[in-house]
Amino acid sequence: MTRVLLVHDSCPMGSALAERLTREPDLEVEHTPWCGAPGRAGALHPQICVADLECEEGYGVPPLGELHCSLVVLGTISRPGLLRRAMEAQALGYVDRTGPAERLLAGIRHAARGERFVDDALGFGFLKASQNPLTRRESSVLTLAAEGAPVSETARRLHLSKGTVRNYMAAITRKIGARNRIDAIRISQGEGWL
Repeated sequence: MTRVLLVHDSCPMGSALAERLTREPDLEVEHTPWCGAPGRAGALHPQICVADLECEEGYGVPPLGELHCSLVVLGTISRPGLLRRAMEAQALGYVDRTGPAERLLAGIRHAARGERFVDDALGFGFLKASQNPLTRRESSVLTLAAEGAPVSETARRLHLSKGTVRNYMAAITRKIGARNRIDAIRISQGEGWL
């Protein structure tokens, strides 16, 4: 029996997916929103965390490193920056979130054996992810800026000083050749880095 924790923020999709996974006789499935994921993972000690990268709880970048178990991530080619974050968190499985449940089941079973699984549909996303010049922290800062968060809120949410947030924004702007913050957001979204 493989214990799986499904981490998501999209209630209808997450609930339907959890229901589908519980029909598998070799899986014991629990699910939780991102806001409670680290604590829930610590309490359940799952072998696998299936993490939906389309995080809606305002994290900017999902806190994958806080789950402390083998990761299988649900992503899309339109968000290669999130695939890169999953690689940095050493995820074992990468599954297209728009694909059939059988692909996710294959990813879970591969990860349970300690094997890597990459959904063919995400290949182009990985190519784009390798071209992203932004660090994880820079991406978090820029993602929150793109959501309209002011410097003070970004600083609070990422546990940084306001000056550090401004320094990150200046570095991002220089690094990608943008004219200003708005241009940096536009370029990054156009390239699929956010």
